Amino acid sequence: MGVYVPEDPGAESELARNGKLAFDYGMFFFKGQSMGTGRCNTKQYNARLRDLITEGIATPGSLVSHELKLDQAAEGYEHFDKRHDGWTKVVLHP
Repeated sequence: MGVYVPEDPGAESELARNGKLAFDYGMFFFKGQSMGTGRCNTKQYNARLRDLITEGIATPGSLVSHELKLDQAAEGYEHFDKRHDGWTKVVLHP
């Protein structure tokens, strides 16, 4: 499970609750840095990554924090949403 939302009511600061962060734009500009955003085109990579996993070439298991049955999805999402320690990546099994 993973999710990004612009507002985060459970965040620690007022800025974060509103999807904002304090940012030193002057120093950012002074250093000549740049920033980009966007979402990953997962459809482009899904089949190839699946094949690498099933062939044993890629082993993403180290990223998985929990494995749950599908009927436990709501419980797993609640742990993730409440930011309980260690709930980072969950695999759901049908």
